[in-house]
Amino acid sequence: MKKVSVIVPIYAAEKYIANAVQSVLNQSYQDFEILLVDDGTPDASLKICEQFTDPRIKIIRQSNRGASAARNNGIRHAQGEYIAFLDADDTWVPEKLEKHINHLESSPDVGVSFSYCTFVDEAGKSLGLYNATEYKVITPGAILCRNPIANPSCLVTRREVLEEIKFQQEYNGTIEDCYFDESLRQSEDAECWLRICIKTNWNFAVIPELLATYRLHSVGNSANLLNTLESWEQLTEKVRLYAPEVIAEWENPAMAYTLRYLARKAVTMSDGSMAIKLSHKAIATHWQILLEEPRRTLVTLAAAYLLYLLPQRFYSQIKNLGLKFISANQRRRILKDQSRQKSQSVVGSSS
Repeated sequence: MKKVSVIVPIYAAEKYIANAVQSVLNQSYQDFEILLVDDGTPDASLKICEQFTDPRIKIIRQSNRGASAARNNGIRHAQGEYIAFLDADDTWVPEKLEKHINHLESSPDVGVSFSYCTFVDEAGKSLGLYNATEYKVITPGAILCRNPIANPSCLVTRREVLEEIKFQQEYNGTIEDCYFDESLRQSEDAECWLRICIKTNWNFAVIPELLATYRLHSVGNSANLLNTLESWEQLTEKVRLYAPEVIAEWENPAMAYTLRYLARKAVTMSDGSMAIKLSHKAIATHWQILLEEPRRTLVTLAAAYLLYLLPQRFYSQIKNLGLKFISANQRRRILKDQSRQKSQSVVGSSS
């Protein structure tokens, strides 16, 4: 069996960290190490971690530098041939590692194996919504526009993939190997996947199963949306340095899809005027989004206007019906993807 290094950045996660660690310990695939990287957490997260006695758990301490620095530190300490990331407020189903290792072992051209995930609220309750990519081939454009990998908790990668895209940075007089860009605070994972996609020959491939939970926290206010937009602009500027042709092709479409995503976030914040503004800006930036994804775009625009115009009681009823429809549609697509993958496996094994 090949060892998996599971890297968990820890910062202000005392409500969730025990469940995250336990979900790794419960894996059917047991050849792993858990690297808990304390990013200068100010709460009781570290004390909770110290209560686990499994010898495969190692705690790494650093001053507060952010999740990217914590993941980089974990990778530098990792001993496994495979690397998995788990955010401290997410969890895995027990079969996750086993399915990813089997996937990678049977697909020598695949460097990054990722899964679908279930969105849960702050209390861990399923929202009935899922991240289920519609992209069959993961390209730079797919990552820039929609980032099919919901978050790092969804994937397992070969160690050699990360070694191919590492770079060095100086921190306090020490030269460190880095894999995630620590200057990016919100889009660092997407930038890492982009670097893999652009600079290596490894493929990304999905396991169309719900193998992780992804906890959604309250967005806060419109300032958070603008910060997210700023971080995305920083990402495109970073990628422009090493892949200007990619940005030249995808900058406007990617910005439009990002604006639409933020418009949907504004709807969840009950900020109808902001949602309308962002939706209009998305269409003005890249009007082809109406042709490429008409349903998603028009639903976002309709939700923004309904939120702005209707009394809250009526809007809530329409919203609940809409969420049920979206949930059912996502479930059907997941089942369809699973059926397609099984059919391809049968054809592959018989040829």
